[in-house]
Amino acid sequence: MVNEMEFEKPVFELKKKISELKEFTKDSDVDLSNEIEKLENRLQKLEQDIYENMKPWERVQVARHPNRPTTLDYIENLFSDFMEMHGDRTYGDDEAIVSGVGRFHGVPVTIIGHQRGKDTKENIRRNFGMPHPEGYRKALRLMKQADKFNRPIICFIDTKGAYPGKAAEERGQSEAIARNLVEMAGLTVPVICIVIGEGGSGGALALGVGNHIHMLENSTYSVISPEGAAAILWKDATQAKKAAESMKITAPDLKELGIVDEIIEEVKGGAHKDVKTQSEKIEAVLKQSLKELISMSKEELVQHRYDKFKAIGEYTVLNDRIGVKS
Repeated sequence: MVNEMEFEKPVFELKKKISELKEFTKDSDVDLSNEIEKLENRLQKLEQDIYENMKPWERVQVARHPNRPTTLDYIENLFSDFMEMHGDRTYGDDEAIVSGVGRFHGVPVTIIGHQRGKDTKENIRRNFGMPHPEGYRKALRLMKQADKFNRPIICFIDTKGAYPGKAAEERGQSEAIARNLVEMAGLTVPVICIVIGEGGSGGALALGVGNHIHMLENSTYSVISPEGAAAILWKDATQAKKAAESMKITAPDLKELGIVDEIIEEVKGGAHKDVKTQSEKIEAVLKQSLKELISMSKEELVQHRYDKFKAIGEYTVLNDRIGVKS
């Protein structure tokens, strides 16, 4: 299989064997039903062992799967009356970020998300899901519009990171990301963020300042890619698997650290196996989040967001004048 991942090979090999036996029995008088049943039971146990005990590097592979559902896939399955909006009103449009308005269970919402391609042609058009500054400014324009018209904001995070090219830096990449962080912190409407694939560095965080942050079970969220961390720590990008083990970038790790609110269960083998069922799992979490956040006042929403991020990590307050810990 073209999209078969290394750790899944035993599963696919066993499935192939079962398929061959079933095909053989069609043109034969030999009864292999007992053997097929034994292999199917073995397959069920093997899938359970592999998919319920995935290591960090295996989750990274699933998060990067070329057929993994994108923002547009979830928009199609979760929202009605979606109308995409383009451009930052300053420079141009960035197709690495999709944004627009739609309805979720009849409630008007603003939807913003990173968008990568599923083939070479689309990836080039979408810049492999790595936004330029105009992408973040487009997102901010839609956020401010949502704030004005009292629409909840739902962000889908799925990027290796912001585009690091010369042109992006010249147009203010760092400022655009920083501006989003500041502005999102003060939004007076509910903001729900869901990491659906890779959540890489500031490029992900620029859409990640929310009241609730959820993660799909096999997504990742990190300050740097495992390859980048390995290149810095050991001067060897091939040590990415080792880096992934130590970086705490998976959903279970981040839930334990208090960075994400809820882990959204994935269908067996990853979200790419069944987009519709995966959308239903996201829908249930979104519905609960909106129900909780819509009941809050504007002031409570801002304070809730502030308290959430203040509680992440450990820090010490210093008295600037005397340099004493307090």
